[in-house]
Amino acid sequence: MSDFRLKVFQSVAKNLSFTKASQELYISQPAISKHIQELEANYQIRLFDRLGNKISLTEAGKLLLEHSERILDAYKQLEYEMHLLNGEYTGELKLGASTTISQYVLPQFLGNFIRKFPQINLSVLNGNSRAIEAALLENRIDLGLVEGLFRLPNLRYTTFLKDEIVAVISTQSKLNVPDEITPQELINIPLVLRERGSGTLDVIERALLQHHIKISSLNTLMHLGSTESIKLFIENTDCMGIVSVRSVSRELASGVLRIVEIKNMPMHREFCFVQQQGQEGALPHLFTQFASHYKGKI
Repeated sequence: MSDFRLKVFQSVAKNLSFTKASQELYISQPAISKHIQELEANYQIRLFDRLGNKISLTEAGKLLLEHSERILDAYKQLEYEMHLLNGEYTGELKLGASTTISQYVLPQFLGNFIRKFPQINLSVLNGNSRAIEAALLENRIDLGLVEGLFRLPNLRYTTFLKDEIVAVISTQSKLNVPDEITPQELINIPLVLRERGSGTLDVIERALLQHHIKISSLNTLMHLGSTESIKLFIENTDCMGIVSVRSVSRELASGVLRIVEIKNMPMHREFCFVQQQGQEGALPHLFTQFASHYKGKI
């Protein structure tokens, strides 16, 4: 029912690219251009400045983007509530999840959610916690699921699961690392860690500071952008990794990896839903309620 031209404009404005909007909306680039031209003709004003291969929003474009986001959100709410009168849950829900959550927690929620609400069109953006928060602030997603310790003041965080970060090493490693070490001994062990911006690294850094150790003091061989990459690196290199215990449950059970306790340095964190302050859409609320109910089975 909503004006598709506004969806096209919003996609171009967010991506600042006709090509990316075409890929996102699965329509041709000439069709994207035609919709933008129609909007500019309708309002008799340019919405984008074009300089070579780059585009930017004009002041009129910024104003239209502000209003189009509110209009499209209102359309989504209308569609949801009208179908709800017939007992149907329908609409589009865009989630964003940090890497650990998207790989080791969210799939279990998604399978059950889709079975219960098959008419809801669900999509998931994957990235580290900082990237997911940025996507939420840019209105590219409706609801985020993030990890870590840092909180942005203009976002609202709601805890839904607890997690623990652990040090792990291959059982075949040639490194002589005992089952328990001190934080000071950690400095001399070769490590592979997650990248800057990840919630996992936030927790490690905070725990180290409690012992007056800077993360730059560690013998870090490499930073990797996914836990799966870290696990494979550990299995093929003589080093230790620090990851979510949820991510290595199979490897621990099968004896491929073992946990190395770091004495007096607990590393705990929360997995949180995150939304913009003052925004409470029907579908994000439905998903958070469902996930909160289902989390006991994980």
